[in-house]
Amino acid sequence: MKKKKKPITIGVDLGGTKVKLAIIDKDGAILFSRRYATNPQQGHEGVIADIAGHVKDCLRHSTLTRGFRPSAIGVGVAGQVDSTTGIVQFAPNLVEWENVPLKKKLEKRIGLPVLVTNDVRAATYGEWFYGAGEGVSDLVGIFVGTGIGGGIVSGGRMLEGFSNTAGELGHITIVTGGRRCHCSNLGCLEAYAGGWAITERAKEAVQDDIMAGRKIIKLAGGIENITAASVGRAYKDKDPLAAQLIEQTGKYLSAGMVSIVNALNPRLIILGGGVIENLPALIPMVKQGVKKHSLQAAARPLKIVKAKLGDNAAAVGAAAWAREAIAHEV
Repeated sequence: MKKKKKPITIGVDLGGTKVKLAIIDKDGAILFSRRYATNPQQGHEGVIADIAGHVKDCLRHSTLTRGFRPSAIGVGVAGQVDSTTGIVQFAPNLVEWENVPLKKKLEKRIGLPVLVTNDVRAATYGEWFYGAGEGVSDLVGIFVGTGIGGGIVSGGRMLEGFSNTAGELGHITIVTGGRRCHCSNLGCLEAYAGGWAITERAKEAVQDDIMAGRKIIKLAGGIENITAASVGRAYKDKDPLAAQLIEQTGKYLSAGMVSIVNALNPRLIILGGGVIENLPALIPMVKQGVKKHSLQAAARPLKIVKAKLGDNAAAVGAAAWAREAIAHEV
């Protein structure tokens, strides 16, 4: 009797410093995973060749997937993507990544259908299918890492927008004429609550009051080495200045979430990303702020929860999205 092939799909989370590759089954379980450095200095051709090589290598060496051909590959990229063509229009953390036909190039190298999407939208998809949002048809995923990105599920479908940029929630304005964001606008949520912004605000606060900042300076090994992570460590050690910075961050995040709740009326907000993982105390701060300042009709049924999939979310989500897209084409 011929052995029935196991349905598997490959997901790739492509970032500026690391690539996370995962092979999942139909239930979202990770059968095999690998993490390796991106090496962006080799340009897009080198990065794509590396992805193809690692995919083939994983399929050869995973005992759980050996002999089973994946149905598709999904790739989540930290950048702007044309979802129809699979062209990466711009990836700011990668070298020479402007109008790169990633879908076409990977399909040629691997011989499988490829879906390309934004990495944070892929992470939201993963949480929706297999994580904290499973079974919920109206939700928003907010991922706070170095920057802030998001994804929106409304009426049981992922919103892409007219030009595939829906979900850029880190760039809603929370302070008119405020701090300059990396997108060049002023007052974006990311410019106050993203990891790089927490770093900037912490350095400014320490330079204004060296004595108050001595704990943060000591943990970081110098003012120039201060990061959001070192502020987080000082916060856990009950340092007053760190507590002030994190409480301010909670208020900024809350302000952004209030606008999102009032505009989109989700049933669920999923908070994830490195900053949230390191500072889960931000979640109750956001809950309190949203409850106090959102329209009650929108806030009353709302739940705000921590993401479940951790740093696997984008790879799992990209794989699941690719599988569903291919299934609907058949």
